[in-house]
Amino acid sequence: MPNSDNLARFNRAHATAVRSALERRQIEAKSLKMDHGFSGQLLIAMPGISDPRFERALILICAHDEHHAMGLAVNRPVEGLSVPDLLERLEIRSEIKAPPDLVMLGGPVERERGFVLHTDDYVGEYSIDVCEGLTLTATRDILEALAEGTGHPRHAILALGYAGWGAGQLEQEIKENVWLTCDADADIIFSADHAAKWNRALAKIGVDAERLSAVAGRA
Repeated sequence: MPNSDNLARFNRAHATAVRSALERRQIEAKSLKMDHGFSGQLLIAMPGISDPRFERALILICAHDEHHAMGLAVNRPVEGLSVPDLLERLEIRSEIKAPPDLVMLGGPVERERGFVLHTDDYVGEYSIDVCEGLTLTATRDILEALAEGTGHPRHAILALGYAGWGAGQLEQEIKENVWLTCDADADIIFSADHAAKWNRALAKIGVDAERLSAVAGRA
């Protein structure tokens, strides 16, 4: 059996290491904000976030300037609503058998409005570059492209609603450790295993989800 004092010291040391990692992420985030803003960054909700709508959320920031920020949650599927279902509701006839991917709940703002986050092999007239390799389109043409046999993006997520922040709000939340950040990762974003995305994003920045939850619970 391990000595209880040794185990306690190990837990304290690990908690210190986790906190040090979080402090480094804050410094990196501040540097990133000064240079480029947070567009193209993934926000990883910290355990114990006060808003249950964002518990274990993973949000890609699609636009950010001094006035506002806008992002889409990429791991909150709307149970029972698939891409083919939504295309049918919108009376968009599919020429192919659209994949049965679930539609994401992008956020609590304008939940009737649709957005498609996709690879940059498709660019519409009103598409917006998010970061290298990722593009956002919120017009009907992308839905029609998804329904066609050719011309559609290689990977796409269809989301309803978005998450929004006012001037300085996102920066303040990151400063207060509401969110961790990491670079966008297409393998995580477009994975069909939505339940694993939050843990994978944490692992990407070297943070163990179980240890993080324990440290947050003692904060």
